Amino acid sequence: MTVPSRGTTPGPPTEDRDTAVTEKAESPSATHGDATATATVADGAAPSGVEGEDGAPGGAAPDEGQDPAVPGEDGKAGDGPAEGGEVAQPSEVEAEIAAQRELRERIARRKAEKEGPIPAGAKLSGQAADLLAAVRAMEGGQAAPVRPVAPEAAAPAVPAQNRPRAAEPAPATAPEAVAAVGAVLAEGGAPPTLAPQVTATLGERAGDALREDPWLLLSVPGVRPEQADGFARALLGDGCGPGDERRSAALVGWLLERAALRGHTALTFPAVRAALAERSVPDPDQALQHAIAEGAVLVFQDGVEDAEGDTEDEAVDGADGADDGPAVPVLLGLDRYALAEESLADGLARLVKTAQGASWDEAAAQAPSPSAAELIRAVAGHGLVVHTGGEAARAEPVALAEAVRTLGLRPVVAAHSENGRRRLGAGAATVAGLLSGTEGPGRDADGALDLDLLVVLDAPQLDVETATVLVESLPDGARLVLSGDPGVLWSAGAGRVFADLLAARVCPQIASRTPDPGPLGELVSGIGIGELNQVEAPGKEIVIVPVRDAGEAVHRTVQLVADSVPRAIGVPSGQTQVITVGHGGAVGTRALNTALKERLNPGPGRFGGFDPDDRVAYVPAPGRTLTGSVMSADAEGLRLDCDGVPVVVPRELVESVVRHGWALTAHQAAGMRWPAAVVVLPGDAAQGLNRPWVYTAFGRGERHLSVVHGVDQALAQAVAGVPAAERTTRLRTLLEALLTPAV
Repeated sequence: MTVPSRGTTPGPPTEDRDTAVTEKAESPSATHGDATATATVADGAAPSGVEGEDGAPGGAAPDEGQDPAVPGEDGKAGDGPAEGGEVAQPSEVEAEIAAQRELRERIARRKAEKEGPIPAGAKLSGQAADLLAAVRAMEGGQAAPVRPVAPEAAAPAVPAQNRPRAAEPAPATAPEAVAAVGAVLAEGGAPPTLAPQVTATLGERAGDALREDPWLLLSVPGVRPEQADGFARALLGDGCGPGDERRSAALVGWLLERAALRGHTALTFPAVRAALAERSVPDPDQALQHAIAEGAVLVFQDGVEDAEGDTEDEAVDGADGADDGPAVPVLLGLDRYALAEESLADGLARLVKTAQGASWDEAAAQAPSPSAAELIRAVAGHGLVVHTGGEAARAEPVALAEAVRTLGLRPVVAAHSENGRRRLGAGAATVAGLLSGTEGPGRDADGALDLDLLVVLDAPQLDVETATVLVESLPDGARLVLSGDPGVLWSAGAGRVFADLLAARVCPQIASRTPDPGPLGELVSGIGIGELNQVEAPGKEIVIVPVRDAGEAVHRTVQLVADSVPRAIGVPSGQTQVITVGHGGAVGTRALNTALKERLNPGPGRFGGFDPDDRVAYVPAPGRTLTGSVMSADAEGLRLDCDGVPVVVPRELVESVVRHGWALTAHQAAGMRWPAAVVVLPGDAAQGLNRPWVYTAFGRGERHLSVVHGVDQALAQAVAGVPAAERTTRLRTLLEALLTPAV
């Protein structure tokens, strides 16, 4: 379709990525007036979308458009855990490393007792074999008591008992420990106000640990590597340099942690090596050997035993980044994601192997649609089924659950968000509520969820760790249906569980034939296949509002929410959701929320910047956003109503986990819908546009979509372009090794 020419604002995309819940919300003023001109109605809808999406506040929403591990993102180095840092003399850090090794051995024994252990990473060759050999040789020439690296994690497998997804409260820290850390920070030129966070991260002896290994400061969210370098120089003087093994170990961990924030569960060896070189590490290969020896990183070469023609030379080429030859890539990863993917693959295989086939033909005959009948028949014969479709297709898994209930079985339907749960009606749960025990059927005597069938909607929003907890909570013989729209943005957390399961083809895949209705359904369906079609919208279902610059974009957005949409469409301001490309910048969520609050609910913000009736976005855990409104505030904290669920946020957490919520990012809005949506595409976001962002953002409105359009032809180019940047994960390979791909 033809998109009218629009002015753009020069400059880089507004990517103000949040990597921790600790960011303070800036409040850039946004000029807007009380203009009452209504938006021009466009019968031909011009959809568009942007990538480079910030995540939920406190949630590490990945940017699908960039490789998280590629150097040069934020300077020379980054902030990540440095658990593998070297310490010259025995210390608590070394003791922790030894404890982790012992724990990994226990995990290995536990996994050996399981049926069908996962052999991933068992065979290595070439560069990978050299790395493993280096594990056995410490710097002093003495053999290190390290077992061969295997894909187990430094935390025990999630038990089938009650384990909520929400973060646990930090334990109380002794004031004297905080004071000691503050003194060390001040000595190194770091802000003493960081002491509570450092102590919570590194423990009671954080002060001593920092003196021995100053780069442990990188394990604190928000600390940049250049800041850690300056801190180390102040404490160690000439005793440190860019090649210090403690620094390189911390940087390896940081690279992988940063990669996880963008969805990767592992990175290729060449990518990590190149990133270390760019951050002035003089010998990246030696740095990686040390990191492996210290247990800070694991090495994998999944599927090497199955790759035809693999030789040692080809494996070396793969590690060195050569393009010729079918070498299996050498991957590096952190313990937590390695165990999560191994355990998830093992758990999914268990469901496939323990389910008993049944005949539900009579229930299928009563299904409301052919797609629902097909889904019922597939689930009758299999323990794991994948279901794909748009918003209208959500009725099919619900029909499945109703049919199963008539057969005397116990089904449970769970959605990603409270918003999604509410749209399913009574009896549905959220994934977080199901795991925490606050929703759903509870647990049986063995600690497993007390059910026969679990249907998970919005499955693309499942990160690998949440999916692992969920699958390990299912009893043997239970059936699992993962349902969702494969075109939306992937999870805010690490992994791409739904996409990997689709690619592995190890279970039945039922594609819904139920289309989304109306102009909005037609528009979004076209975007899903890369087409920006002209759509007739006689009922003003789709409106395009051209803008020339950031100021006009803010002005028009406020006008739409406060006046035009309520008057012309009949949707109140409180039921209209603004979606933009990021939190920062002149047209990010902070600027838009400032302007929208001034217009819709002005007030002094006496409680942490909030007033009663403010719309808010509350992030109880990274990657999980609840929308709601402020009810009141008292000594206990800020009282919210989140889609009918009362929530009390303690006073000390308000600043870090609550934001104004008239405007959200697309990652925050994934899995939710509102009667009307206003999608804001400022000119400086053109470089971040891609199809999944557009598809997700444009699909959030049920009755109406307004597009504040300032990206010119970048909109159509984004829809027609590459769907999404890949994430590096291991789940598909692990599943293919465990289960025979279904034809």
